[in-house]
Amino acid sequence: MDDSKVVGGKVKKPGKRGRKPAKIDLKAKLERSRQSARECRARKKLRYQYLEELVSSRERAICALREELEMYKQWCMAMDQGKIPSEIKALLTGEEQSKAQQNSTKLAKTGKTETHSNNPW
Repeated sequence: MDDSKVVGGKVKKPGKRGRKPAKIDLKAKLERSRQSARECRARKKLRYQYLEELVSSRERAICALREELEMYKQWCMAMDQGKIPSEIKALLTGEEQSKAQQNSTKLAKTGKTETHSNNPW
């Protein structure tokens, strides 16, 4: 009769075949494994730092947007009461001034003035 055993569907023969790993190989393998673990921990640490910085910057952006939203709410409440906030007045006068500058620049480029324009509108 055969000395082989059936383990997990495979036939195993007594005695070991193949190259027996030397103790040096085991030590080198263990050192490689340790080095790999150190590198993995370092990568993990850097990743967490990056994510913390990302979260922090997003939180600052959210705070800035909340402040801006609150400002717009205040403006709307003031306009509901019939008041025009000074900031909106400044924006409107700034737009009017920039439009006037743009028109004068366009007219200067074409060589026409508003009073001599042939456009009836």
